[in-house]
Amino acid sequence: MKNTLTWFLLAAAAALTGAGLWLGQHALVLQKAVRVCLECVGIG
Repeated sequence: MKNTLTWFLLAAAAALTGAGLWLGQHALVLQKAVRVCLECVGIG
């Protein structure tokens, strides 16, 4: 049971990661990360 749950969660995580990459969400996440980093340093 525990092994099945582990594999299911791994497959679900891979599917959601793939969907995010397919939809271009990685660029949005990177843009927000850069903005937060620059604000933290005091540049942005």
